[in-house]
Amino acid sequence: MAFTGKYEIESEKNYDEFMKRLGLPSDRIEKGRNLKIISEVQQDGQNFTWSQNYSGGPSITNNFTIGKECDMETVMGKKFKATVQMEGGKVVVNFPHYKYTAEITDGKLVEVSTVEGVSYERVSKRLA
Repeated sequence: MAFTGKYEIESEKNYDEFMKRLGLPSDRIEKGRNLKIISEVQQDGQNFTWSQNYSGGPSITNNFTIGKECDMETVMGKKFKATVQMEGGKVVVNFPHYKYTAEITDGKLVEVSTVEGVSYERVSKRLA
């Protein structure tokens, strides 16, 4: 399926401003800057397993089915319920404090998180 693969972050935009808007302290923002993030996605039709591994930090895995409510967890360990949608080829999730979208563009995983009008974009290249 379109999203299935292993991806490594290659660029990001607006990291600092986005994290400040989320209310993270400066030491936490600094610690998270330039982390090597590996995302692994398995897609089977409408069912997804989405894992993110942060070098020297946490790893999280969320399992979800498009259009059905599920239990999810943020990288900070906050658990919440969400209904993941597919809109125009993009995976869309409303996290507790921001909106998240992910899509495949030119073989790359493009993730955008938006809070209070500030968007953080992370682009990851496909490894496998």
